[in-house]
Amino acid sequence: MPNQSSTSTLIVKRFLFIGKLEGYSYLLLLFVAMPLKYIFKMPEYVFLVGYLHGILFIGFMILLALMFFKVKLDFKKSTIAFLLSLLPFGTFYLKRLIN
Repeated sequence: MPNQSSTSTLIVKRFLFIGKLEGYSYLLLLFVAMPLKYIFKMPEYVFLVGYLHGILFIGFMILLALMFFKVKLDFKKSTIAFLLSLLPFGTFYLKRLIN
């Protein structure tokens, strides 16, 4: 990370934290809520977990933009971070990506 001011450090910490939460919510959605919906006919869990995941995903994208513009994360790593957010377990590799 090129710029290590206190603001940049805070953005990086929040990015990694929200990335991890977003990853957990994605796994919860895929491996708990979706089976409950389709196997046990309980669609309300998809709504609740999906809503939470959506909010976390939006927060993740905002923080990714801050990482790109304020922390100066390069375009390639920013693109990889975005792609990791689309894969199950992907956001758990963000720390390796930005170090």
